[in-house]
Amino acid sequence: MEFEEIYKTYWDRIFRLCMGFVNDYDAAQDLAQETFIIVWQKLETFRNESSIGTWIFRIASNNCLRQIEKQKRFPKSELPVHLSEEKQTSLEPQIQFLYKCIAELPETDRIIISLELEDIKQIEIAKIVGLSEANVRVKIHRIKEKLTQKFKENGHR
Repeated sequence: MEFEEIYKTYWDRIFRLCMGFVNDYDAAQDLAQETFIIVWQKLETFRNESSIGTWIFRIASNNCLRQIEKQKRFPKSELPVHLSEEKQTSLEPQIQFLYKCIAELPETDRIIISLELEDIKQIEIAKIVGLSEANVRVKIHRIKEKLTQKFKENGHR
């Protein structure tokens, strides 16, 4: 598969995965771009031991986890009072709320539910996160219950 084809095929899905991690449009764009830079640099080392999609999602997940670790070490300073933060307004309120809820989940749960939302097979999710398929299935069920509860608490349907 040529890089351009990979980029076109996976860009939206990788962006949404990153968005689920950081709940910030610009940061998600940056993380997705970084992911594809890594994919481009390492494409010749891909050995078809898993599907190309699994490989790319693993790179994206690791990239997002590295970013979260950096943020923990170097907390983001607040914007000066006279600058207002630009918010992504084109997303529907329910989708924005979903990203906010996902961003509040523990890191592994964020990866799992973001991949599930991209219709990645559970066996592939298990390979990406290094858990058994049964464990992934249980986690997905629990995460969906948590998210459903948050939506009910906040008056969303």
